Amino acid sequence: MFNKVKSFCRNAVSKVKNSFNTAQTVVAVKAHEVLDGTVAEAYVDTGVKILIAVVIGALLMAGLYALFNSTIMPKVTEKVNGLFNYAG
Repeated sequence: MFNKVKSFCRNAVSKVKNSFNTAQTVVAVKAHEVLDGTVAEAYVDTGVKILIAVVIGALLMAGLYALFNSTIMPKVTEKVNGLFNYAG
């Protein structure tokens, strides 16, 4: 009977050791995949999208400025210039 208990305990200990070794191997493989992966591609793509949006926005603003460069409401422009054009 003691031999059966001893054998059962040895088997249990070896199974626990094997499961820990397997878990360590899985963690090591996952860490290697994460460190070796190409995760930073998403950051580069996002940066390029932001850069494109800024350039397109600047071109749109320049186009609107060129289109509406003339005074649309001359009376308002005259009043604003009158507010800031005081001679002491």
